Amino acid sequence: MTKFQKTALLAAAGSAGLMIGALIFQYGFDMAPCKMCIWQRWPHVIAIVLGALIIFMPNRFIALLAGLAVLIGAGIGVYHAGVEQKWWQGPTDCTGSGLSLSDNLLDMTASVSVVMCDVIPWSLFGISMAGWNAIISFGLVYIWVRAFRTT
Repeated sequence: MTKFQKTALLAAAGSAGLMIGALIFQYGFDMAPCKMCIWQRWPHVIAIVLGALIIFMPNRFIALLAGLAVLIGAGIGVYHAGVEQKWWQGPTDCTGSGLSLSDNLLDMTASVSVVMCDVIPWSLFGISMAGWNAIISFGLVYIWVRAFRTT
């Protein structure tokens, strides 16, 4: 295995670690993800698949795509953390803003649980999961760039 492949696999393993952590919180601690949490997962899934592909097809372009995917995930994490901190408005269908509940909808909410994107369900050192995802994702982008630049 080349240095390029090892570096790419390290970055893909980082994304896998984030996904495993998210699933542990979801299923192990019964913390359902919000809409934006789900958005943050997709770039990591893409990076994991592309990282696995590099084992069989060592190609710098694949590393570039994976790095871009994780960079998008980091951006979503920053956006989500900002929504949680009330720095800016989030999607109206998963935040406290823009919701007007009619009587019929209020009756329906007894059976449907909506996870709000602007609520912080867990934090460590004052940083939410979305914030940690952004921070770690930026680190993974750096590793993907290192893989891309490795010859």
